[in-house]
Amino acid sequence: MLAIFKKELRSYFTSMIGYVFISLFLAIIGIFFIFNNLLSRQGNFEYTITNVSFIFVLLVPLLTMRIMAEENKQKTDQLLLTSPVTAGEIVMGKFLSVFAILLTVIALISTYPLIMNLYGEVPFASSYGSIIGFILLGGSYIALGIFLSSLTDSQVVAAIITFIVFFITLFMENIAGSISTNHSTAFVFFSVIVVILCLILWNMVRNLMLTIGIGIIAEGIITAIYLYNPTLYDGAIVKVFSWLSATSRFDNFYMGIFDLADIIFYLSIIFVFLFLSTQVIKKKRWS
Repeated sequence: MLAIFKKELRSYFTSMIGYVFISLFLAIIGIFFIFNNLLSRQGNFEYTITNVSFIFVLLVPLLTMRIMAEENKQKTDQLLLTSPVTAGEIVMGKFLSVFAILLTVIALISTYPLIMNLYGEVPFASSYGSIIGFILLGGSYIALGIFLSSLTDSQVVAAIITFIVFFITLFMENIAGSISTNHSTAFVFFSVIVVILCLILWNMVRNLMLTIGIGIIAEGIITAIYLYNPTLYDGAIVKVFSWLSATSRFDNFYMGIFDLADIIFYLSIIFVFLFLSTQVIKKKRWS
């Protein structure tokens, strides 16, 4: 895993991708820092962090688009698949290399509250709480980006799909609010989601009986709940989208609130998508 980590990290700085990512990241945060903190003379660094949470939607695809797709296209993934490392170590090595670049940027911007403290009072709890949330949010986007990159052999396709998915997550609550909240619409919505998840499962495991079995069970549970008490589905879409929204959970960190549920949520997102990426590699190894 360490060898993969070093190889991937080195590749970002032997090309321009790593430098471009860090430069753009610091430039965007710097602009917001000037307007939100310096010019307005506010010591709350969380104002800047909250306003630049969109930065992951723009820049993370730049890092993750090639990390798996390039290996697939150039067939160098065959070297990894036949190497004496597990699929989990391959994914973790790649994830940690991208995460290390993010932490490098975070380490630099973490000095901003300290600098401001030299000239005034800074609420360190909310400032560094927002930075911790920022790290977890970034890790979630990186894990999702790696998974999406593993599904294709085109960097361009990986970048476009990743950007679209990230963009949707940014506005999940707004999108959910525009959908009808009555129980019949929610029932159809969740039924479609089950079908989509089953298609993804089949694409990963290629086991038709397992996929159909899980699909039937899931649809049966959804239907049974609907027949028993359809009012349980009223407003369910908005509730589910709000619960799944990674950006909405960032609000607690912004206010200096450390909710264990939010931390577990982000860590779970990272684990789930790294696990899915591992399954994609395992499928290639045995196919």
